[in-house]
Amino acid sequence: MIDVLINEATLWLPRVGAAVGIVAGFFLFSRIIAKSIIRGSQRLNLDNNLIALFARSSSITLMLFGFITALGTLGINVSALVAGLGLTGFALGFALKDTVTNLISGVLILLYKPFRIGNTIKIAGYEGIVVAIDLRYTELNSDGSKILIPNSKLFTDPITVSTIEKNNDLELE
Repeated sequence: MIDVLINEATLWLPRVGAAVGIVAGFFLFSRIIAKSIIRGSQRLNLDNNLIALFARSSSITLMLFGFITALGTLGINVSALVAGLGLTGFALGFALKDTVTNLISGVLILLYKPFRIGNTIKIAGYEGIVVAIDLRYTELNSDGSKILIPNSKLFTDPITVSTIEKNNDLELE
């Protein structure tokens, strides 16, 4: 009985060690990539919410890839797992369509900056001063009232920007 346990341990120990090493390597790699994304994006003067989203999503993607690789190293058939993740992603994307649309619109608004905090904008009968731009909503202040406009609406509907700040930065085209 002890001989069987020793034989099994000698078979599995290198695999488990390799799997732990792979996960640790991907963990370190994801940290390095996230920090380099943060450093590189700060040089480009991107929004902090956008930088955090890019860094977090790249880190999660790399860690997921590391776990799948480690499971493959242990001898588990990962093709069904990968197919299941694809189908789950499709179902979640379809179920969260509006939320994902707002998120992507928020990212594009933060990238293109059609308006900034402090601008007065008018959209779909609402007018107010932009107080905050988040990944999901843009908050307007109108006569003491707080108005939350979904970013998908701001990205697809016409917007009137009444107050535009002067941008003294030189942009290269």
